[in-house]
Amino acid sequence: MFKLIKTDADTKARLGSLTTDHGKIETPIFMPVGTLATVKAVRQHDLVEKVKAQIILGNTYHLYLRPGNEIMREAGGLHRFMKWDLPILTDSGGYQVFSLSNNRKLEERGVTFKSHLDGSKHVFTPENVIETERILGSDIMMVLDECPPYPATEEYARNSMHLTHRWAKRCKTAFDETEPLYGHKQFLFGICQGGTYPELRKESAHAIADLDFDGNAIGGLSVGEPTELMYEMTDLVTNELPAEKARYLMGVGTPGNLIQNVALGVDMFDCVMPTRNARNSNIFTRNGIVNLKNAKWKNHHEVLDADFPSELASHYTMAYMHHLFRCNEILGMVLASVHNLTFYLWLMEEIRIHLKNGTFGEWYPGMIRQVEQKI
Repeated sequence: MFKLIKTDADTKARLGSLTTDHGKIETPIFMPVGTLATVKAVRQHDLVEKVKAQIILGNTYHLYLRPGNEIMREAGGLHRFMKWDLPILTDSGGYQVFSLSNNRKLEERGVTFKSHLDGSKHVFTPENVIETERILGSDIMMVLDECPPYPATEEYARNSMHLTHRWAKRCKTAFDETEPLYGHKQFLFGICQGGTYPELRKESAHAIADLDFDGNAIGGLSVGEPTELMYEMTDLVTNELPAEKARYLMGVGTPGNLIQNVALGVDMFDCVMPTRNARNSNIFTRNGIVNLKNAKWKNHHEVLDADFPSELASHYTMAYMHHLFRCNEILGMVLASVHNLTFYLWLMEEIRIHLKNGTFGEWYPGMIRQVEQKI
């Protein structure tokens, strides 16, 4: 599935590709988050034509609750349901269960939780999560894991990690004993845990690698820990994971986070930040972060960046964008969402270009400073 094309001479950054039945994905790559079979405020056509997305993410927990497995199977899977012809990755719902810590019960068999929609009780097991992801028909499926909070004691992190390993084995067995439903191949990724404890992270990386999944994810980061600690754990884990498999850092992050973690050897990312921030008037640009509600833009009758390939940056004036957000107009949120995702995918393409040209090592520190500044 994964082809490693080149490793940077100055960092651990990697240039590669993932091949699925719904298309080839160039890595490093960012995946827009389409939790409920939609990337919020962005049409599928715009994801392809404007954002240049190569793969998107859906969420098993949310889609299991609504519209539900029966409707999804009748629709022929997630691709047909949402009219999306490119690859899809589905998260197993482990992070959502983590976020429902007051309404869940963890046991060996799985996790019992109450729906955030109506309070109804449900059970996720490794086996029925694999069944649900088969029904969704995603190209890349994730195993069920437990995401420990930050901070967590070493004892809690160790017990949680071992539970994740046992669940991972059961997911692998269920995956191997079942078949895809819609005629295209599906792949299964494992998830490393271990909190912020180096020895646990090493142990988890080896345990998950030994199960020989199609790719490996790093979970349990970007849950409140300091950024430098996230980098430290990522650096450690990528040293332990096999080079011939894709590495996916879950739920990360800012543009600077993406660049730095690419330098640490990560191939895949997802995060709600670009669309969530867009809906709250914050946009990312190649020159820094902009708050569209800031009064400085009220009389700014020029575009933000005439050469950048988004309507917000190259077509509409900043005064107009400021006006839209001050009036809570939906168009502002749409334009900002498309822009932020376009920027994230543009940034990943720039990373790949520098990796191809052998200039990534000298380019990336300055780019991090540039994209993280406020303007």
